[in-house]
Amino acid sequence: MNHSSVDFEKPIGYYAASVQELIVIDDVLSAMVGVEGRYILIKTVRGKTDDVTFHVDPSMDLALQELAKRIFPLCRSFLLINQFVESRSQFQNGLVNHAFSAALRALLLDYQAMVAQLEHQFRLGRLSLQGLWFYCQPMMGSMQALSIVIQKAASNNFSGSAVLNLLQSQAKAMAGDNAVRLLLEKMTQCASNAYMSILERWVYEGVIDDPYEEFFIAENKSFQKESLTQDYDAKYWGQRYSLKDGIPSFLANIAQTILTTGKYLNVMRECGHNVQVPQSENSKLMSSGSNHHYLECIKAAYNFASRELLNLIKEKYDLMGKLRSIKHYLLLDQGDFLVHFMDIARDELAKKPDEVSVEKLQSLLDLALRTTAAAADPLHEGVTCVVERSSLLKRSSTFKDLELSQRSSGDNDLEEPVSITSLETFSLSYKVQWPLSIVLSRKALTKYQLIFRFLFHCKHVERQLCGAWQVHQGVKALNTRGTALSRSSLLCRSMLKFINSLLHYLTFEVIEPNWHVMHDRLQSANSIDEVIQHHDFFLDKCLRECLLLLPELLKKVQKLESMCLQYAAATQWLISSSIVLHNPEEPTESSTKAKQRKSGQVLKTTTRSAAVTESILKFEKEFNAELQSLGSMLSSSSQAEPYLAHLAQLILGVKSEQNGF
Repeated sequence: MNHSSVDFEKPIGYYAASVQELIVIDDVLSAMVGVEGRYILIKTVRGKTDDVTFHVDPSMDLALQELAKRIFPLCRSFLLINQFVESRSQFQNGLVNHAFSAALRALLLDYQAMVAQLEHQFRLGRLSLQGLWFYCQPMMGSMQALSIVIQKAASNNFSGSAVLNLLQSQAKAMAGDNAVRLLLEKMTQCASNAYMSILERWVYEGVIDDPYEEFFIAENKSFQKESLTQDYDAKYWGQRYSLKDGIPSFLANIAQTILTTGKYLNVMRECGHNVQVPQSENSKLMSSGSNHHYLECIKAAYNFASRELLNLIKEKYDLMGKLRSIKHYLLLDQGDFLVHFMDIARDELAKKPDEVSVEKLQSLLDLALRTTAAAADPLHEGVTCVVERSSLLKRSSTFKDLELSQRSSGDNDLEEPVSITSLETFSLSYKVQWPLSIVLSRKALTKYQLIFRFLFHCKHVERQLCGAWQVHQGVKALNTRGTALSRSSLLCRSMLKFINSLLHYLTFEVIEPNWHVMHDRLQSANSIDEVIQHHDFFLDKCLRECLLLLPELLKKVQKLESMCLQYAAATQWLISSSIVLHNPEEPTESSTKAKQRKSGQVLKTTTRSAAVTESILKFEKEFNAELQSLGSMLSSSSQAEPYLAHLAQLILGVKSEQNGF
C-alpha cells in the first residue's frame, strides 16, 4: 500500500473497506509495539495503577473495528509489561524484580520479533486483519496473564518473595492453559534464581548476602552473643536471626530448617571454625516446577550443619564434662568441698548480704576446692561465688507463669525477711564461654542457682541440727529420763529425720533420676536445639519437683527449716539450763556423790522446771503442727502434681515415727 495515496486528514470511513483494512493493519501493527497510528490512538490513564486505552476513528468499518478491538488487549499487555520492565530494571527495586524484568525483556524481544515478521508479511501483501488476529492468538493469553501479574506487582510495589508468590499463584490459577502455565513457571524460575543465590549462601555458608532486604531471614545485629552470659532474658539465640513475613510459598514448609541451618553455620564461624557445607554438582538450588531437588539439598545442608555443630560443642568444648561439673558443684553431687567451705566460711556467711565480702568468700571457696576431692577436677576453676540480694522465695517467683507471678506479686508473704543472712542468699555460679553459653545461658544458670540455694540451705539446717544432736549425745550418759532433755532429744531427732527426708527427696527422688533421663536424651540428640530443649526440660522439671515453682509449699518448708534453726540455736541454752558444772573451789563431797556427779556434772533441780519444759513443748507443738500442715498440703496437691505424693509419704512417715516415740 502506498501511504502517499492516503490523505490522513480525512476520516477513515472516507475510504473503501479494502483500503480501510490495510490502514487498520498498519495502525494495529504499530499499536502492538506501542506506537500510535493515524486512526488508532493510545491513551495512558494515570492512577494507582497505570492503564492503557485505545481509541479508533468512529467512521471505521464496524467489522474492522471489532477485529481491531480483539487485538487491543495484546497491545495493552505489551505496553504495560514494557513500562514495568523500564521502571523495575534498576537494582534498587531488588534482585528478584531485576531478574524478573530481564526475563520479561527477553519475552518482549521474542514478541517484537513476531511483530516484525508479521509486518514483513504485510509488506509483501500476504497479511489480512483476520490473519493478523489468527497469528496473535498464541501470545494473547500469555501476555494477558503477565500483564495481570505486573499490574498487581506494580500497584503493591512488590519485591522479593512477594513477586515470587504472585507468579506462583498466577501459574496455579492458569492450570487449565498449559502454555500459559509453563510460561509463568519459567518466569518464576528466572525471577527466583537471584533469590536462590541468596538462599544458597545462607544454607551453605551461613552468610546473608541480601543488599535489598528481600530475603525472608532477618539479622538483628543489636543482639550480641555476650548477652547470653550476662542477660537473664537474652534473646540472642531466638532473635539474632529470625523469619520475616513474606516467605516464598515454595519454601514455607522448610523455612524453619533454612533458618536453623544458617544459624548453626554462624555459630561455628563465631567459634573461628571455618566450615562450609560440602557442595556437589547437583547442589545448586533451583526451583523449577515440580522438581523439588532443592528441598533435598537444603535438608542435606541442615543435617551437615547440625551434626558439625553438635560434634564441635560436645567434643571440642566438652559440653557433657561442663554439665557434669555443674552437677558436682551446683547440684551438690560431690559435697565434700561444701562441708569444708561451710566450716571455714561460717563467720562470713553469718553476715548480712550487704556486709559480706564476696572476694573473701571466693578465696575461701577456692581453698575448699583445692583441699578436697574437687581439686582433681580440672573444671573446678569455673566455680564462682555469688551473694544475691533477694530471698529464695522472691527469686523463684520470676520463673512462674504470668498468672502466678501476678498473684504472688501482691502477696505480702513474699516480702523479704527482715533479718536475712548471707547463708540464705549465698549461691555458686559457673563461668561459661561461647558457644556453650547457648545451652548454659544466664537463664539456665539462674535455674541451677535456685536449686543450689535450696539444697545449700537444707544442708545448713542439717548441719545445725547435727550440732544440736551432738550436744544431746554429750549428756547422754546422764540420767535424763523423764526430763526436758529427753523430750528435746526426741524433737531433735524428729527434725533431723524431716530435713534428711527432704534432702533425700531432692537429691535421689528428683535430681538424680531427671539427670539420668536428660543425660540419655543428650546422647541421642541430633541438634543443638534438641540439646537446649532437653536441658531446659530437665531444669524446669527439677525446679517444679523441688517445690521452687510452688510458692505456698516452698514457704511452708522454709518455715519448718526456720523453726529447726531456731531450735538448734536454742539448744545450747536448753542444755545449759539443765546442767551445772562442778566448781572446783567448792568443798569436796563423798565419793558416792562424786560418782553421781559423773565427772563434775549433775542435773540441776530445774531440769523439770516449767520454763525449760515449756520451751521444749512449744517448739515441739509448733513443729508438729507445721509438719502436719505440710503433709496435708502435699497430699492435696499431689492430684495435680503426682510427684508430691512420695514426698508427702516421706514427710508423714516422719510424723508417724515421732508419734511413736
